[in-house]
Amino acid sequence: MSAEVQESGGKRGKSKQKKISVRVDFTPMVDMNMLLITFFMLCTTLNIPQTMEISMPSNDKDITEDQQSMVKASQAITLLLGGDNKLYYYEGEPNYKDYSSLKQTSYAASGVRDVLLHKNAVAVNKVRALKQQKLDLVITDDEFKKQVSEIKSAKDTPTVIIKATDDASYENLVDVLDEMQICNIGKYVITDIAEGDKFLMKNFDAKGELSKNLAE
Repeated sequence: MSAEVQESGGKRGKSKQKKISVRVDFTPMVDMNMLLITFFMLCTTLNIPQTMEISMPSNDKDITEDQQSMVKASQAITLLLGGDNKLYYYEGEPNYKDYSSLKQTSYAASGVRDVLLHKNAVAVNKVRALKQQKLDLVITDDEFKKQVSEIKSAKDTPTVIIKATDDASYENLVDVLDEMQICNIGKYVITDIAEGDKFLMKNFDAKGELSKNLAE
C-alpha cells in the first residue's frame, strides 16, 4: 500500500511529489476473523434435520392387498399423480363406468389442500383447538404431541392412498407429502399405481369415450 504526499518546492509554481511506502500489518485481522468465525459457530443454532414418517408398500403382495382391503371405502381417498403436474383423486372405490367420478385438482393450496382439509375436517378442528390450548399453556408440549398423534390415528380419520405414474415428478410427490402434514393426515401410504387407475386417468381425459367403447 502506498501514499503520496505533496510538498511545496522552493520555487513558485513548482512542487515536488515524495512517495512514501506504507506497510500495513494484517496479522491482527486474521486473529479477529478467527474469533468472529468461532463466535458465530458457537452461537448459531444449526438446522435440525426434519424427518417424515412414510408408510411404504410391503414387498409381499398378499399383505399389501389385505392392508388395502381393511381401509373403509367411505374413509379412503386416492391421489393419482400424473405427468405435466396433473393430479387426480377419487373417494372410496373407483367407478370405471363413470369418468366423472374421478376428479382433477392441482397442487396449489386451493386445490388438493382444500380437498384434504374438507375430508379431514374433524381432526383438523381438534388439532386447531389443541394448538390454542398449548399457546394458553393449558397443556404441555409433550401432551400436545401425544394428543395430536391420537387424533390423527383415530378410526374416523381418512386414509390417503398415494399412487404416482412414471411420468410424475419427484417434486409433485414431495408436495403431496407436505400436504399430509399440513392437513394433519395421520394415515397415508405410497403404493404402486394399478392399470385400472391408469385407465381412469385416460378415460377422464377422453371424457368417458374409453368406457363407452368398452360398453359397446
